[in-house]
Amino acid sequence: MKEKCQSDRIETLACGTMIQHGKYNNRIYLMKAAQGMPPTIPAELIKKANEKGYTKIFVKIPQKMSEPFLLEGFQIEAMIPEFYTGNDSCVFLAYCLCKERAERKNLKQYRDILSLACASRQTPRKRLPEKAFKIRRCGKPDIPEMVRIYKIVFPSYPFPIDSPDYLEETMKSHVYYYCVEYNNEVIALSSAEMDAASRTAEMTDFATLPDWRGHGLSGYLLRFMESDLCQHIQTAYTIARAKSIGMNITFARHNYIFSGRLTQNTHISGDIESMNVWYKKTGSSA
Repeated sequence: MKEKCQSDRIETLACGTMIQHGKYNNRIYLMKAAQGMPPTIPAELIKKANEKGYTKIFVKIPQKMSEPFLLEGFQIEAMIPEFYTGNDSCVFLAYCLCKERAERKNLKQYRDILSLACASRQTPRKRLPEKAFKIRRCGKPDIPEMVRIYKIVFPSYPFPIDSPDYLEETMKSHVYYYCVEYNNEVIALSSAEMDAASRTAEMTDFATLPDWRGHGLSGYLLRFMESDLCQHIQTAYTIARAKSIGMNITFARHNYIFSGRLTQNTHISGDIESMNVWYKKTGSSA
């Protein structure tokens, strides 16, 4: 029996900065920095990580806010230029509290996958092959089936996407969920996590039922999502498993740009894995 998807807790600090932390990913993740975040936050996060026994701190912030982190020894792992409404760049920073967590494993495998993905850019993209396929946004009635599929596809995940309450809450607030149907049965899922302030969307939560893999459904979903969101965002990005050949090819083929790797960053599908960051400018400035 597969283990239930788990997650770390999300907490808002006194200054308004949002973090996720826990032993599951064995890290602190600074998800969203508040305006006017004090320069003492990096040291406070290091102290908290030491007290909790976490082995990594992962930070996603505007570049203009990065100096206090760099002075504390944080390292830049990835960067997306002109991320925040086309102005400041987004940097992904890391601070490892043990040498094992900082170790860059499987580098040849990851380089080979990245080379394969980039070489696939010239491969023509195809339309959905049959009228029996349909792509659409998900709604509340889809949640039970979404939970079932996510439980099948992911033995573990960094966020509780196997929780009906979590799916409903995020669906109402800031996440658009999408599905592929075949003869009215859902066979694949994805989501776009929207940030209205920065006009960005994280393209994530791609899941295809085992019997339907190899049909390029993630690519069809991604294209549909981009079209659906093009009037609302300026940058689309993803944090994809470095060892996933299919997902890295999908984003490269849709003209996303590789911008760095997050070393041993995320607990997904049963283990802590390194993740590749890809981004794409959508051209929307409305």
